[in-house]
Amino acid sequence: MKYTIEEILQMQEGQTFDRKSILIEPSHLATIIVAMANADGGMIAVGISDKTRRIEGVDQDKKHLNDILRTPLDFCAPSVPVTTDYVPCIDAEGRGNRVLLMFVPASPRLHANQADEVFWRVGDKSKKLTFDDRLQLMYDKGERYYEDSTAYDATLEDIDMDAVKAYMKRIGYGKSAMEYLQENKGFVTYKGDIPQVSAACILLFGKYPQTFFPRARVRFIKYFGTEEKVGREMNVIKDVLFEGRILEQIQKAVEYLETQVKEYSYLGEDGIFKTDREYPKFVIQEMVVNSVCHRDYSIKGTEIQIKMFDDRLVFETPGKLPGIVRTDNIRHTHFSRNPKIAEYLKAYDYVKEFGEGVDRMCRELSALGVREPQYDLVAFIMKATVCANVLDEGQETTQRNCPETTQIDLKLQEIAQKGQERGKKRTRKGQEKILEIIRQDPHISVSSIAEQCEMSVKSVRNLIDGLRADNILARIGPDKGGYWEILISTSKETK
Repeated sequence: MKYTIEEILQMQEGQTFDRKSILIEPSHLATIIVAMANADGGMIAVGISDKTRRIEGVDQDKKHLNDILRTPLDFCAPSVPVTTDYVPCIDAEGRGNRVLLMFVPASPRLHANQADEVFWRVGDKSKKLTFDDRLQLMYDKGERYYEDSTAYDATLEDIDMDAVKAYMKRIGYGKSAMEYLQENKGFVTYKGDIPQVSAACILLFGKYPQTFFPRARVRFIKYFGTEEKVGREMNVIKDVLFEGRILEQIQKAVEYLETQVKEYSYLGEDGIFKTDREYPKFVIQEMVVNSVCHRDYSIKGTEIQIKMFDDRLVFETPGKLPGIVRTDNIRHTHFSRNPKIAEYLKAYDYVKEFGEGVDRMCRELSALGVREPQYDLVAFIMKATVCANVLDEGQETTQRNCPETTQIDLKLQEIAQKGQERGKKRTRKGQEKILEIIRQDPHISVSSIAEQCEMSVKSVRNLIDGLRADNILARIGPDKGGYWEILISTSKETK
């Protein structure tokens, strides 16, 4: 992908991007290169001050530029296969100049600097690893790249070239689809004259990936109540599979989950109807993306399972947490088990910046008075539990299903309980508003009610369903040509 100097200046430094002066010492630059290679790779723009964003360029200091170009070879052990490019610019002195771009790949090997120190990229910093973390990373590096393995029996005919072209358009790649596959990410390699198609290529661009990876899919299961029951007491009320390419799985799963999330509408103090949700939209999307992006595709016996209970969502993903990521550092530490898949999803805006998603989820849930996701490894399945914002069953259910309740949690639960009571009052106000509108026009449509209430059609339907369940409201006749009947007097009417 080609960048302009304007685009580089607008980029935010983080997990996969850094800006450095031409005066940077090779030993310092080596630390950044090693940290990126050990994590998810990245890009370094040399010739721009990282603090002031002053454009210095690199052409005025040929000797230092040569030292910088040799840094991945001379100061990294083993050497890192960095590629480079130059971006033309006008420097701060008004001269025509160039900025050096160094592209650091996510490496399957463990890299150290000349002092035999191992670093890891955390946000926009390079963190030195402890001996134990270094050993753990070394172990995980050995099994990291299943996405690079050959998809057995897959041929070029199994690749949807239109999907490849769509991605090329997103990243601004100007060659043919076949050239892209052959020249990038090892998607297509050759053993003699026989093409070898990688697992990542099939998962991202395959016509039907499940031909080669039958359980590379997402399954949604909705249960009645707060427990998972089997046998004669089985309480499954929905069971839906999402297949296709990885992007399709994410899109379908997120779209369907949105239809299952409850909304609570109420009249705000400003007189405008507002809507609260069980789960924030970003949380749902991020959990789905993380599951699909970071699952261990070498585990072929099960699929990703998303289980919805009355009080929580549970995401069950094959594979343990990758690299040095642990439950106690997951909020700020990032490591992709499948970096090529992660990079692909970033181009489609499902990954904004590596490492920021979990932290943002925690912040959004905290703002609602809901505890951050809880992670538990059961056998080879990583379970991530997200508690609902508003619970039908009350707060005691939250305590039973979200373990390790602390005094802080109890206080948050108390706040949430009060919020739930306020939500019920708001719901009643919304229902009273709907009943008043129906009283004036029993033949009115749901869409017209929504327009008058300044609410979504979905929210109005939820409120009407509650009225019908409580035997307050009934629908007489069909949707078209029928009418509403108020069965009992409301509190307003009896005053």
